[in-house]
Amino acid sequence: MSLNNITIIRQNGGVPATLPGEDHYSGLLVYLAAADMPQADAGVTGFGETNRIVQISTIEYAESLGIKPDSEKWILKALHYHLSEAFRINPAIMLWVGLFDKPTGNYDFVEIKQMQNYAEGKIRQIGVYAPENLLKADDLTTLQGNATNLEANDMPLSCLYCAKVGNIAILQSMAGIGQKNVSVLIGQAGSGVAKDLFDAGNGKCVGIVGNALGMLSKMAVHESIAWVAKCPTGVNLPAFADGTLLKSIDIGIVNTLNDKRFIFLRTFGGLQGSFYNDSHTMDEQTSDYNAIERVRTMDKACRGARTHLLPHLSSPLYVDPQSGKVDQGTVAFLTSVANRQLEAMEKAGELSGYVVEIDPNQNVLVSSELEFVMKNVPVGVLRKMRIKIGYTTKLE
Repeated sequence: MSLNNITIIRQNGGVPATLPGEDHYSGLLVYLAAADMPQADAGVTGFGETNRIVQISTIEYAESLGIKPDSEKWILKALHYHLSEAFRINPAIMLWVGLFDKPTGNYDFVEIKQMQNYAEGKIRQIGVYAPENLLKADDLTTLQGNATNLEANDMPLSCLYCAKVGNIAILQSMAGIGQKNVSVLIGQAGSGVAKDLFDAGNGKCVGIVGNALGMLSKMAVHESIAWVAKCPTGVNLPAFADGTLLKSIDIGIVNTLNDKRFIFLRTFGGLQGSFYNDSHTMDEQTSDYNAIERVRTMDKACRGARTHLLPHLSSPLYVDPQSGKVDQGTVAFLTSVANRQLEAMEKAGELSGYVVEIDPNQNVLVSSELEFVMKNVPVGVLRKMRIKIGYTTKLE
């Protein structure tokens, strides 16, 4: 018999972590059969026919809503896995989760707009998980259409799309002009929970949407999710969404998949673990918005500039009485207002530089419109290094 004592058991109470700003505000849209909708515990407001979107801040809260690792439904086990990965990578992620019925025909992805409207436009990146929908180019066009509509309504976001993949070795290129808000995830963990889910899924996609969403939400807007030092995925055996292990595929095929702008997991010789191959969008390689960090940085600049300038909409606009053009004091003031967001981003290292210009020679008395020109110099990403090494007879 042990000595009399007081035993203290420390538990994880599920208190959510926090981060400043809103760059980590994220969404996860999941398509599932209506019969698979989780039932909330007694006294807990959860998912249902009239309540398809819930804000989740911890994995414990998700479990209280019926999303558990031992759920009877495959999709709920998969959802728990992805939520666990998102919170493991970024415990402070702010996450809106939307569960919607999978369509019987083509997916129109309008639920992205529903979720963004529900979140009052705060979602910066959204994972779209369609485990039974075969990946095809038309879906990317549709996804971009929804993102373009949201951008036009001042609610821009980036989409991480994870769908069912056929033979990875013959996957066709799906990149297209202007598909800057869409990235396609074709990676998967080849062991552990993901492997068990894949084996039990009868062809359904498991993917890496939770891991990628957590990673993206953790990064500053100018940072790539492929940053080796900062972004180990925690996946020990990388695979593709068709179940093929990375190590069993010829490097030529892997390079081709990268050239086709898909995102997956990769390894480095001499370095333990796996990492993202890159941060591609499905826009063209030559586009200014060919990487997620380029899109997120511009989205933040646009959101911030609008926020600072919006209070001055419909305010008096003074003109020089001699020329009829915009008063210099007004130009200086509005320039300083527009500068605020870009100045803050430059100080945070999110921009290399910027300039805001207002041409005073605008006839605002006729148009009541003032044009601003904002130029941003982005932060680059060190994607390749070239090292020359050899012997020499002497050092000079």
